[in-house]
Amino acid sequence: MDYSDVDSWIEKLSKCEPLTENQVKSLCEKAKEILSEESNVQPVRCPVTVCGDVHGQLHDLLELFRIGGKSPDTNYLFMGDYVDRGYYSVETATLLVCLKVRHQNRITILRGNHESRQITQVYGFYDECLRKYANANVWKYLTDLFDYLPLTALVENQIFSLHGGLSPSIDTLDHIRSLDRIQEVPHEGPMCDLLWSDPDDRCGWGISPRGAGYTFGQDISETFNHHNGLTLVSRAHQLVMEGYNWCHDRNVVTIFSAPNYCYRCGNQAAVMELDDSLKYTFLQFDPAPRKGEPHVSRRTPDYFL
Repeated sequence: MDYSDVDSWIEKLSKCEPLTENQVKSLCEKAKEILSEESNVQPVRCPVTVCGDVHGQLHDLLELFRIGGKSPDTNYLFMGDYVDRGYYSVETATLLVCLKVRHQNRITILRGNHESRQITQVYGFYDECLRKYANANVWKYLTDLFDYLPLTALVENQIFSLHGGLSPSIDTLDHIRSLDRIQEVPHEGPMCDLLWSDPDDRCGWGISPRGAGYTFGQDISETFNHHNGLTLVSRAHQLVMEGYNWCHDRNVVTIFSAPNYCYRCGNQAAVMELDDSLKYTFLQFDPAPRKGEPHVSRRTPDYFL
């Protein structure tokens, strides 16, 4: 694949113009080659900017790059949920995949619980692909690619990054490394938990109101971090009104990078910049100015917000 092609695709997507079906197909084939070489616990070096859910809000992703720095000038780690809910899931996902293909050592893209065939058929991505391409091929190319995304990342052996949270069946990072990730997200088990679980203010493990994964208390995250020599778990998956939120006595931080989520939640978004010495700074941002975007009337199930 010619880099000049990918550069022109990046430019096109930055103007909110979707790629053709064949372009998406060849992009996904190239991306699979790159992602299949990555680990379930993908090592990441500092400095890096860590980002949470973006959910098809392309204009806000472009705003994120405007505030945080363009790729590849800034290194990025995205913790999943690129599609569903927003109007531009196709463009958002393909832009991030283009950046991965073009600057593979400068950007890490993890899998979220929405990078799944089943979830995308309910929350908008599948319908968007049908609307934009009049068939499901692009949805198929991208959801097949999602199977290859790493499940977690490890920044300088100290900050463990993933979409959801911890799992009662995982004690060590080596256990995660041994999982077979190239499959649809299962309904239960360790891979499911990593993408679905949430921290909680009660101790121990709890039943998740989401119907998948678990809730986990401060005792769980402290033990996990201590046992694995970690200083922090960074994760996404939950709407937080300031864009970031500390919990579990700063053992866990949640980062959410979709401002005014679902075009109605009124939240700020944030990213976490880590410098060479792992010092962190949070950059908060508001929605990008919009032109001519349709108004949302569709209600989203509130327990997911």
